[in-house]
Amino acid sequence: MNESPASAGPPDPARILVVDDDLTVGEVVAGYLTRAGHRVDRACDGDQGLDLARAHRPDLLVLDLMLPGIDGLEVLRRLRATADGADLPVVMLTAKGDEADRVLGLELGADDYVTKPFSPRELVLRVQSVLRRSRAAAPAVPQTVPLASGDITLDPQARRAHRGGRELMLTLREFDLLAFLLRHPRTVFARQELMQRVWGWDFGDLSTVTVHVRRLREKIEDDPAAPTLITTVWGVGYRYDPVADEKDRPVVDGKDDPAADGKGGPA
Repeated sequence: MNESPASAGPPDPARILVVDDDLTVGEVVAGYLTRAGHRVDRACDGDQGLDLARAHRPDLLVLDLMLPGIDGLEVLRRLRATADGADLPVVMLTAKGDEADRVLGLELGADDYVTKPFSPRELVLRVQSVLRRSRAAAPAVPQTVPLASGDITLDPQARRAHRGGRELMLTLREFDLLAFLLRHPRTVFARQELMQRVWGWDFGDLSTVTVHVRRLREKIEDDPAAPTLITTVWGVGYRYDPVADEKDRPVVDGKDDPAADGKGGPA
């Protein structure tokens, strides 16, 4: 971690909370983010992190999953269960071999992750990418134009979504993904294209998209195991299809994901 931090500060500095029990890692991460122009608060365990997040709501949370006492996953669960924390942008710090925890973190609504050991400069870039997404809706979704499909309504300006009059508790990425799909009904998108157009990334782990699609299905589908709204098109990608007409549906299997190489994966 002996790289030079990014010299150009962000156009809109943010308040960032870094929760990591490794004092060296926390100090380095805070130093790079501070030099990038952000205001940084630090916590060394889950309890302190929750207290700081509730007392001074940050614009983004950098959260280590391996914490003493309350671990990072539990911190994330508790934050997501609150109104203020439901859409808080979160970048996880994970150990290289903790794939199960990483996937669970994404399922709980984390926006991105960086695997230890990591480049501090890469972390700063990931943080700034997530911040950009948190401050603007997807490019194809004007913030002032409400969207509706069947009994699903979405207000991009207020960043609130409802189905059948019930408010949907969506994370930042889930909201952006749903907004994008509502704007492009019956259009098939590969995971790589969704990552580029919704996340704004040209690189990254495509399982991030898979997990967010699964999470969104759990919140808007009548039966997430047999999705009829966000369907899987074999070997291609996902599409949003509000019409429950068999002739309009692609071949669907809610258990398989349309990886670009055709091998499939969990969805």
